[in-house]
Amino acid sequence: MAPGDRLRENLPGSSRSASRRSFVKALGAAGATLPALAMLPRWGFAEDVAASYAKAAIDWKQFAGQTITLAGAIHPWSNAITPLLWDFTKLTGISIVTDFRLETTYLGALPIQLNRGGSTPDVFMFTTYGQGISAGWLEPLNAYYADKSLTDLGWYDENDILKTARAFPLWRDGERYAIPITSEAVTLFINGDALAAKNLPVPQTFEELLVTANAIKTDEMSGIAMRAQAGGNSSVPAMSFLFSYGGAMVSDNRVVFASPEAIAAIEMYGKLLSQAGPRAVSGYEWYHVLDDFLQRRTAMAIDSSNFATDISNPARSQVARQAVFAAFPRLSGRTSVPFMSHWQACINSRSRNKRAAFLFLLWATSKPTSLQTAAAGLATTRVSAWSSQDFKKAFGAQAAEAALTNLQNADVDRAKAILFHPHSRPILDAFMIGVNEVVSGAKPAKIAMTSAAEKANAAIRG
Repeated sequence: MAPGDRLRENLPGSSRSASRRSFVKALGAAGATLPALAMLPRWGFAEDVAASYAKAAIDWKQFAGQTITLAGAIHPWSNAITPLLWDFTKLTGISIVTDFRLETTYLGALPIQLNRGGSTPDVFMFTTYGQGISAGWLEPLNAYYADKSLTDLGWYDENDILKTARAFPLWRDGERYAIPITSEAVTLFINGDALAAKNLPVPQTFEELLVTANAIKTDEMSGIAMRAQAGGNSSVPAMSFLFSYGGAMVSDNRVVFASPEAIAAIEMYGKLLSQAGPRAVSGYEWYHVLDDFLQRRTAMAIDSSNFATDISNPARSQVARQAVFAAFPRLSGRTSVPFMSHWQACINSRSRNKRAAFLFLLWATSKPTSLQTAAAGLATTRVSAWSSQDFKKAFGAQAAEAALTNLQNADVDRAKAILFHPHSRPILDAFMIGVNEVVSGAKPAKIAMTSAAEKANAAIRG
């Protein structure tokens, strides 16, 4: 048995420990490079796919001749949907103009663009839900779902959508201002050969993670890599530590990441990266983490489950054969609570093509389209897509089950509390400035996180 096989056999939630039936059942209960994609088998308008759209009681041509602008981050979703856009145009007669940018650039520019009140982009990927609703940037969508000339709910089949994705876009008044387009949870990635060389098991707890990271680091390979850049976009892994230690980001409209639980979590985060992390880790964003793991420059990494497609691709990854995908670590005596999220797509409240934009979102998140994007390795919001053989082949069966385990363990309410807060961006920025100070050794965790919380609460008070 190869070292990686031994590790996979012992991994909770591995394909050896769950039947296909239990895997699909769990999905429903889950709290759960462009050139390369363009070369995948194109279903396009093959008879079976065309027939799937034809079954909808929808006039797909009702907005023929309109043009909508689609904006977003360069991301697995934008990569997966782009090769299919011509199919949408052929089906509907609606033209799509795309504006995809690097994630940090996009997230910084979009609020400025929306605040100017322009009618474009018509559809855009979005994360700061509370800010968008408070500012009036997002079009309410419940009425569009109820419009029988636009939506065939029986064909769309919302029961096929993961429970977390159904709950995620609901605002406190029950209105929906977005449609989830991806599913992800923070996951532990391991170079199985590095563990086997030291005859070590997959770490289950944070203390085991720290011991393992120090044991397997070498002069050429760090023990672990995680985001630590002093900006809100880097907050996802650190929030997973905080939640798993029993902390929260906000409560009763106050920042609470200076609690004893939060301080202990960030202290551990700092220990891991200062003792076993890469050089210059204080500047790391997600793409640094992914690249280090792909190139065998780190033995372990913690980040989005969506990394799996790249990690499992031999054309991009030097660790495709020995990569192990595991549940997020836990505090001894507790269950892990990794951060989870669904990237969402929204309609500009000032768009001149709102109905055409909604039709696009309906198509993009439908069963037949989701099966196609899942075949490219995208973790969609659809149970049918997650359980498809094409998805498990592209994403990796073990990676899919690890992601599902982490989705099930996640706390949707704690994630929404920060993501949907009207001041989420300054809160997340302040949080990661504190984390960065701990990782770099500039300040101890108690001082750094107390100062960060004070700054974030000041931002909330205005």
